[in-house]
Amino acid sequence: MVFAAGLGTRLRPLTDSMPKALVPVGGKPLLWHVLRRLEASGYGDIVVNVHHFGEQIIDYLRGNEEFKGLNVSVSDERSALLDTGGGLLHAEPLLKGCGKFLVHNVDILSNADLDAMWQGARPDALATLLVSDRPTSRYLLFDDDMRLRGWTNVTTGEVRGPEGDLPDPSRCIAMAFSGIHVISDEIFPLFREYGLGGAFPIMDFYIRACGRYPIYGVVQPGLKLLDVGKTASLVEAEKFI
Repeated sequence: MVFAAGLGTRLRPLTDSMPKALVPVGGKPLLWHVLRRLEASGYGDIVVNVHHFGEQIIDYLRGNEEFKGLNVSVSDERSALLDTGGGLLHAEPLLKGCGKFLVHNVDILSNADLDAMWQGARPDALATLLVSDRPTSRYLLFDDDMRLRGWTNVTTGEVRGPEGDLPDPSRCIAMAFSGIHVISDEIFPLFREYGLGGAFPIMDFYIRACGRYPIYGVVQPGLKLLDVGKTASLVEAEKFI
């Protein structure tokens, strides 16, 4: 599943007239770069969620001969933006029954080995998150087995974890999330178990659920990653590709 529904506010004024997914890098939309990488890694069935200028993405996918080898479905969120967790839940009819699926943010460019992500996901994992050791203000916290234990904002000092079990950041491995993860389709009934619906961030669920369900981080050696979230990053993105 490719998350492509965001408003792209940090990419204005470009996103005043187009969705973030269609912002060009090297003459091709961000969505093109992600779909071609997924295809090259062996992924053939793709779900793309849409909201902001969603009709432009739908028209782009339908009219592009380059994606003939892919089975692309659209999860339509044009009536309401649902965030990452709500977007997953809304796409449940297109994802359930597959066993597991990879999620990739549309504004992430990387050299990540997406096939290794799939193959390396532990059988017991509810989710496997690609993480890296890079500077950020918000870190995921893992134990020595790389099982998720919580989250911290180093700027504000805030620490979050499962209910009644705040982690000690000084005893944890702090890593930055990449926006790429492999998720078991067993997650859908758990959303309802936790009373979640409408719009909610998937990371909020991960932090609440990690005490009861195994959620792991994985680090790929030599990972290079760029979040194309701001107009200033577009020049860097041209060099990156």
